[in-house]
Amino acid sequence: MRTAPTVLHLDMDAFFASVEQASKPSLRGKAVVVGGLGPRGVVATASYEARVFGVRSALPMAQARRLAPNAAYLVPRFAFYRSISERVMELLRALSPLVEPLSLDEAFVDLEAGGAAWDERSARQAGAKLRADIRAVTGLTGSVGLAASKMLAKIASERAKPDGLVLIEPGTEQALLAPLSVRTLPGVGPATGDHLRRVGLHTVGDLAEAGEDELVRLLGKAHGHALYAMSLARDDRSVVAEREAKSVSVEDTYDVDIHDRVRVGVEVGRLADRCVRRLRTAGLSGRTIVLKVRRYDFSTLTRSETLRGPTDDPAVVREAAARLLDSVDTTGGVRLLGVGVSGLADYTQEDLFAQAAGERRKELPGEEAEAAASGEERPQAGAERRWPAGHDVRHSEYGHGWVQGSGLGRVTVRFETPWSAPGRVRTFRTDDRALHPADPLPLTERGPGDGEDSGDGEGDPSGQNGRGGDGRDAGGTRGGGPRDGRGPGAGAGAAARVRPG
Repeated sequence: MRTAPTVLHLDMDAFFASVEQASKPSLRGKAVVVGGLGPRGVVATASYEARVFGVRSALPMAQARRLAPNAAYLVPRFAFYRSISERVMELLRALSPLVEPLSLDEAFVDLEAGGAAWDERSARQAGAKLRADIRAVTGLTGSVGLAASKMLAKIASERAKPDGLVLIEPGTEQALLAPLSVRTLPGVGPATGDHLRRVGLHTVGDLAEAGEDELVRLLGKAHGHALYAMSLARDDRSVVAEREAKSVSVEDTYDVDIHDRVRVGVEVGRLADRCVRRLRTAGLSGRTIVLKVRRYDFSTLTRSETLRGPTDDPAVVREAAARLLDSVDTTGGVRLLGVGVSGLADYTQEDLFAQAAGERRKELPGEEAEAAASGEERPQAGAERRWPAGHDVRHSEYGHGWVQGSGLGRVTVRFETPWSAPGRVRTFRTDDRALHPADPLPLTERGPGDGEDSGDGEGDPSGQNGRGGDGRDAGGTRGGGPRDGRGPGAGAGAAARVRPG
């Protein structure tokens, strides 16, 4: 292990929910839940205000609604989240060439490799500057952990949440770990935690005292050795700049079981196209096509087919997925479908795939392709106009706003921008030709032509179709967050601009 706390772990605070709060002044300081809104949806992220009610990531959305019925429930805008994540990752790469992203909102950084830090003082300064830069560029907050290893840096960032910085001084690691729950250590999930608890091992200190031989006896050689080393704060893993993807996949869970075999086939084809878009975005191709089917009784089947060479051709992937579907019985109904590609490569061998016969379906252009690639649902301007809660719209008379909710042929929109006061709520027919899907606005600076303040701050307490706030000023002022300074997503009013997703 190192002798200086030069491993940094950044974790953005309630990232998706914080972006929504920063984007929507009426939601600042309010409970916000982002995720799938159908009966089988799950929570992707909950704001800290929602967590007070017990709402957490991966919780079934139906249960979240029971715990926090007055929260704002929004459909994710993944493309927008990615655009903001890219700005954050640029700041991390300015610190060091060794940045290991774990997700859109989380990454390790080797500060020593970039010369950004070499001792406790310089590491603390680098962490503080990073937090300030993130707030200036994105208007959001992130928590930073600094330590001599990746495991300890991640533990430190958890202790720093929300919007803080914690540095673990070298030499104090074991004393800090000893009283913590065994679930704190990576690789100790609910099952392992319960197993250890049943034999009287509750804390990390208990693991260290039990000894390596006892842990090997309880958990097996590999897990026992690793857990004992972690209990002594030993972690020599390096920060790895690039993680090689092993597969690319997409899946959908359906609100109502699909019984129609033709509909199942259409869904598999649509998922295959989305999977290929992700492959192409990553500059990859793959040889093995995988189909995942979860049936009405929760039984999950996977089927795979390995091609003669790697491809990123949507017709090839669609046809392979269709062949795999032929071997699956879907008579009782299907609740989840997924298509994936593994055996990845950075080249293709299209000449090997004469089996892709017939006319190849055209790719969806522009915004529709981006929405499908991200897995998010966009408002549709065609015959079937759907308006996902939380997504951006523009009205020819009232300007920019976001969907609070829709149903029964009506859509409720709150007209406000990231830089305005909480805006007014208005309701329209879902087929109103003056209302159109729109791109998200940058969080920290007005874009050209987006300077109008479309909200008058009065709001409409009765317009709670999407539970998007009560129209009162929650303290969200131009470029700022709640008056008391609490809660992530408060804008910093900086001059930098985030590119819309």
